[in-house]
Amino acid sequence: MNDDIVKLWIIKADNDLKTGKDEIATENPVTDTACFHMQQCVEKYLKAFLVYKNHEIQKTHNLTFLLQECIDIDGEFEKLQNIGADELTVYAISSGYPDDFYMPTLPETQKAVNSAEEVKQFVLAKITSAGLKGYFVL
Repeated sequence: MNDDIVKLWIIKADNDLKTGKDEIATENPVTDTACFHMQQCVEKYLKAFLVYKNHEIQKTHNLTFLLQECIDIDGEFEKLQNIGADELTVYAISSGYPDDFYMPTLPETQKAVNSAEEVKQFVLAKITSAGLKGYFVL
């Protein structure tokens, strides 16, 4: 395991989370952009866990695939599947291209933020309980 790489994945994930949360706090939030960043946040947290477990990560935005890889390592990740974290994959695709234009509602965007926050807490608890204490704030 490379602690420095795990830490970098988490910093990038937190940056996406902050960007999305800051955006929905504005007067006229751009919800597709906020949801895109929530998908990116979840993707990076899952990849951080996989790197932590010395698992080769795939270059994919498919959260269902990444989450299944995490479940294969630690069955408790099914909890994230049960909350629908993998459903955020659509925001990596639909928000990037005008021909697939979709503007999420504000409640849908808040749900995406809540899912990303839950993934963050879950993954950090897994990593810090296994020995990376001091790197991350829960």
